[in-house]
Amino acid sequence: MAQEALEFLRNLIVHYGYWGIAGALLLENAGIPVPGETILLLASFLAFSEHELSLPWIIVVGTCGATVGDNIGFALGHYGGRRLLDRYRKTFRISDALVERGERLFQRFGSVTIFFSRFIFGMRVIAGPLAGVLRMDWKNFALFNFLGALVWVTTISLVGYFFGRNWSVLAEELDQFQIAILIVAALAILVWWRFFGRPGSTRSR
Repeated sequence: MAQEALEFLRNLIVHYGYWGIAGALLLENAGIPVPGETILLLASFLAFSEHELSLPWIIVVGTCGATVGDNIGFALGHYGGRRLLDRYRKTFRISDALVERGERLFQRFGSVTIFFSRFIFGMRVIAGPLAGVLRMDWKNFALFNFLGALVWVTTISLVGYFFGRNWSVLAEELDQFQIAILIVAALAILVWWRFFGRPGSTRSR
């Protein structure tokens, strides 16, 4: 089943190219649970092994798709409110625990949560809509959304490209790669926070 799914995603990328990558990441970050991360990894692997795509363009297209997607999710959450979030949660079977975890992270870390959410399982899908529901300041959201998208897309793309020879190992060890990058990113954010002050926080509805 897993092999069939990978083959389907591969054919999707080969057929639609950069549009397929951008569309998948846009949908995932707008709140629809599609395998955007796997598609990004696979596209980077194909750029290495078959030279059908260019790694720099994968990063550019992926960053744009993820950034726009999160902004769409933010708008949906902002204008749809808690009622839309509850309906969305039920439709896609998003657990109450995950939403509550996201709310706690936003309350504790404010806008910077958008940056970290890219690297947290499940949070990437709900971060944009949840930020909108919580009425996060859009300027802060836009900043950390773009920075998070850039770092996450670049990291996953480089991992997929440079470890392309060991696809099976890569798929199994991806979580460890993400944890390592998250630790480095966290240290960078803490340094920024220490010298430039706490970023804007959300305001509960």
